[in-house]
Amino acid sequence: MEKDCKVFESFRAEDTFNIGKMLGENCLPGQVYCLYGDLGTGKTVFSQGFGKGLGIEEQISSPTFTILKEYHDGRIPFYHFDVYRIGSEDEMDEIGYQDIVDGDGVCLIEWAELIKDIIPVNCTEVVITKDVEKGFDYRRIKIKM
Repeated sequence: MEKDCKVFESFRAEDTFNIGKMLGENCLPGQVYCLYGDLGTGKTVFSQGFGKGLGIEEQISSPTFTILKEYHDGRIPFYHFDVYRIGSEDEMDEIGYQDIVDGDGVCLIEWAELIKDIIPVNCTEVVITKDVEKGFDYRRIKIKM
């Protein structure tokens, strides 16, 4: 079954933040969002907006070196993964990945393509791409639900 798809255009970081915020405001417990995009496309800015949409006041930063950051001060628990430095999918077991993904919070996974074999089939995919011909700050954000 083909996923529903929405495409947004972002012309500045604030737009990317607000698109993330909108998704955070509307997400439900148990949902998994997979975030795809090259370095520098705005995944962290999107994640910050997502957290703000959940009502999290704490500064959201990319958990590149810790792999997982947890936030429990929003309307539902938020689990923010950055698997860029993961060596293998087996390492995800060590941090309790399956229990978290199957839990009552919402998960956002940056670099999800690196653990594609353990991503839930019903995840929402968010693909952020640049198009420098449309401007240095332009981003195309494609959301597949």
